[in-house]
Amino acid sequence: MSLFCSSSPSTSRPILSKLAPRQVLSFLYPVEFSRGTHSQARETRHRSPPPVASTSIGVEAWFIQSLTDVGNSHKHTRKPLRPTTFFAANRPKIPLRKRELRAVTFQRHQHTEDGVLEAPGEKDVDNGNDAVEELPPEPNRTREELLELVDQYDGIQHTDQRPVFELPPRNLPPNDGPDCTVSDEPDDELPPDYTWPADAETSIMLDELRTYIKESPVQAPEEIYEYYMSLPAPRAPYLPSQLRHSMLHHLAVVEKKDEHSMLRYLSVIDDIKRAAIPLTVSEWNSAISFVASYVHRITEVEVEAALQMWREMEQGSGIKGNEVTFNILFDAACKAGKFVLAEMVYKEMESRGHPADRFHHVSLIFYYGLKKNADAARAAYKAMVEAGEIVDTVVLNAMISALIRSSEPAAAENVYERMKKMHFGREQPELPPRDWKKRRVVNLSLKRLGKLSRTDLKLRERYQGESIVAPDLHTYRILINYSAVRAGDLDMTARLLDEMKLFGLGLHGALFLAVFRGFATHGGVRYSEWDESRLESVWRSLLRSIHSEVEDVQMSKWLVTWALYAFGKCAGKARAMSAWEEAREMWTDITEQELEFVLGNLRSVLDGPDFVAKKRDWLLAM
Repeated sequence: MSLFCSSSPSTSRPILSKLAPRQVLSFLYPVEFSRGTHSQARETRHRSPPPVASTSIGVEAWFIQSLTDVGNSHKHTRKPLRPTTFFAANRPKIPLRKRELRAVTFQRHQHTEDGVLEAPGEKDVDNGNDAVEELPPEPNRTREELLELVDQYDGIQHTDQRPVFELPPRNLPPNDGPDCTVSDEPDDELPPDYTWPADAETSIMLDELRTYIKESPVQAPEEIYEYYMSLPAPRAPYLPSQLRHSMLHHLAVVEKKDEHSMLRYLSVIDDIKRAAIPLTVSEWNSAISFVASYVHRITEVEVEAALQMWREMEQGSGIKGNEVTFNILFDAACKAGKFVLAEMVYKEMESRGHPADRFHHVSLIFYYGLKKNADAARAAYKAMVEAGEIVDTVVLNAMISALIRSSEPAAAENVYERMKKMHFGREQPELPPRDWKKRRVVNLSLKRLGKLSRTDLKLRERYQGESIVAPDLHTYRILINYSAVRAGDLDMTARLLDEMKLFGLGLHGALFLAVFRGFATHGGVRYSEWDESRLESVWRSLLRSIHSEVEDVQMSKWLVTWALYAFGKCAGKARAMSAWEEAREMWTDITEQELEFVLGNLRSVLDGPDFVAKKRDWLLAM
C-alpha cells in the first residue's frame, strides 16, 4: 500500500525519505528497505524526479518549481488515470507507533520586565512594513462592539493598516477557471460509472456498510473501516459513488488526527487510486490535512509531505486546489515555522482569486501570533470584522494566543475580561458546546452565516448577537499555560481555575499538566508560593478525579512525568518515588512504551540534584 497513493513509485520516494525518520509506514515500503535486492528497480527509480530539498530555502524553491510544473501540466490534455500495482493489496495490521524516548530537563526561566518568557538567542522576525491603508466602512454598532473586544492603539503602532497579506477579493472566480456551458444536445456524456457488479455476498456487505453509516448514532471510523476491509479485494470498485463519498467523509471527520486515523484514510485512498477512480477536491484536501497534521508538532517533514501530495493532486491528477487546500498548506507551514513558505502559499491563493473566508482570517491571526507581531494580529482581526465575518470564541481565542505570544499578556487578559462581560451582558447567553462534533457544526455554520449576512447589516447584527463568545476550555488552557508556566503567577492560576465554574467547565488533564509544570519550573526556591503543601493539594485533587472517573482526566505519560519533576523539585526524591508508586497503582492501562518513557524521566529525577537537601542546608546555615 502506498502512503501517498501515487500512480508511480517516483512520487512516493521523496515523501518516504522524509517520513521514514518519524517511523511512519515502514512496512508499506518493503522495497525501500531491502537494499540487498531489487537492484534493477533501484536503478529505475533513481531516474525519477529528485526528492524535495530538506533545507528551508529548498522547500520554497521546490514550491515555486511545483507551481511552474502545475501550470505547464494544465496546458496539455489530462491523462487518464491508470491503476498501479506497485504495492500489494493486502495490508498488515496497523502497529502502534513507538515513540522516541527523551528525558526532560529544566532550567530557570528568564523574564522580561513584563513578566513574559524571553527565549535565549531568539531573534525577532521581520514584522513587515508593506502595509496598505484601507478606507474603513461606514460605522455600525456591531462593528464597534467587536473592535472594542481587542485593544486598538493609535500612534506608532499602525493598527489601522492591513497586514502584509492583502486578502483576496470576494466573489471573484479563479483566473484560470474553465468556461462551462450547458448543452441541450442529446449525446452529452454522463459521468462514468466506476462501480463493479457485486455478487450476493458482497451486496450484503455493502448493505451492512450503508446501513451502519445511515442509521448508527455513533458512526465510528474504526467500525466503518472494518466494514470496508471485509469487502473482497480490491474493495474500492465495489463501492457505489454515493456510498464511497459518504464513507470517505466519515473516515476524514475525527476528533484528533493521529497516525491510526491517517493510515485508515490513506489506505482507502490508495485502493481508490489503484482502481483508477478519481477523487474529489474535498477528498484530496482531507488526505493533505492528514499528512500535514497527524503529529502533535508539525515539522518540515510533514510540510514537505503535504506539498508533495498537493503536487500530485494538481499535476498528477489534474485537480486544482481550492481555498481550503491552500489554507491547509498555509496552516502547516505556519506551525512548522516556515514563514516564508507560508507567505508564498498565501500569495499563490491570492493570485488564483480564491476568496478569503472565516478560516483564512483566523489563520492570519494565528500566523502573526507565531511571528510575535501583535499589531499585525490586531490588523488581521480588524480586517476580519470589517469583512463581515462573525466573531466567536474561536476567533477571540486566536487573538488571546497571538497577544500572549507577542509578549502582551495584559492585552490578552483584557480580551478575556471583555469576553466575560459580553457573555453575561446578553439576555440569553449560550455556552460553547463541549462535544467536538457540535463544535465542528458550529464552525461550519458560522462560515455559511458569514457569507449570507455579508451584504445585510441587520442580518449580520442578528447572527453576531447569537454567536457564542463565552470562554471555553481552550481559552483557559491558553491563559493557565501562561500564568502557571511562563509567568509563575499562582494567584492568577487559582483565579482562572475558579472562574471556570462560571461557564460550566470541569477539570481537564491538560490543566493539571500545566499546574505541575508551574511547580516544576518555579518551585523549590526560597520564598516561592509554589511549595510542597500546595503541590500535595493539587496531586490529591488529581487522584480523586481519576478515581471518580471524571471525564477528560486520565493518567498520561506527560502528566505523570511533570508531576514527578514537580515533586522532585518541591518535596524531594523520596516523595517523587512514592508519587510514582501511587500513580502506577491507578494507571491500569499503561503501555510498555509509556512505562519506559516515564521510568526514563524518573531516573533523571532521582539522579539529579536534591533541591530539598539544598534548601535544608540553607536553613541550617542561617
